[in-house]
Amino acid sequence: MPDPLAVNSMFARIASRYDFANRLLSGGVDIWWRRQLVRAVAAHQPKDILDLATGSGDVAFDLAARVPPEVNIIGMDFCRPMLDEAETKQAARLACQNISFVEGDGLNLPLEANCVDAATISFGLRNMADRHRCLQELARVLRPGGRLWVLEFSQPYGWFRPIYYAYLRFLLPTIASLATGDKNAYDYLCGSISEFPDHHGITAEMEAAGFSHVAARRMTGGIVALHQGVKA
Repeated sequence: MPDPLAVNSMFARIASRYDFANRLLSGGVDIWWRRQLVRAVAAHQPKDILDLATGSGDVAFDLAARVPPEVNIIGMDFCRPMLDEAETKQAARLACQNISFVEGDGLNLPLEANCVDAATISFGLRNMADRHRCLQELARVLRPGGRLWVLEFSQPYGWFRPIYYAYLRFLLPTIASLATGDKNAYDYLCGSISEFPDHHGITAEMEAAGFSHVAARRMTGGIVALHQGVKA
């Protein structure tokens, strides 16, 4: 499992270039992935939302634009420089003042039990030192019947696998190094993607953490999956 100190240091180093690198490396498809997540969350009309591993706040901002302004959104991350980026963007967005950015550890959420209707985590679960504990913490803070959405990299369809892994291994680190000046960070990220469970594995992990009615939607050749589960 990832080392929390190393992960925190890595994201701190690339925080100022994180958004640019995401757009570049995904060809802009990451925007569409987030829209699918936000659309699913908004359809359930939650009153309180936790966006864990919020990073620079993209999901939190998209949620704020989609749900009524009285909905309370908590954007939480354990990397202070990433939250600094989110707060800088928030200062320029007057319509996103219903977001509170909070520093917090996904393995020990600084929130009371049963305090939110919905929780999201986007491309952050694979960076947790203990995925089961993180999922249990998310279940703890959700109210009974609350929903969790996990947007995460997955394993591609068989026909796409050779192309995808060639991109991960050879092209992505080089492009990322040019974009951010930190090749080591993206060497780690590529490794974490290739070793991450497929959608069946994450479904099983969510069920083991106490979620029911878990379903997964595979996207973009299977390289990303959007999981949804209900707190029993």
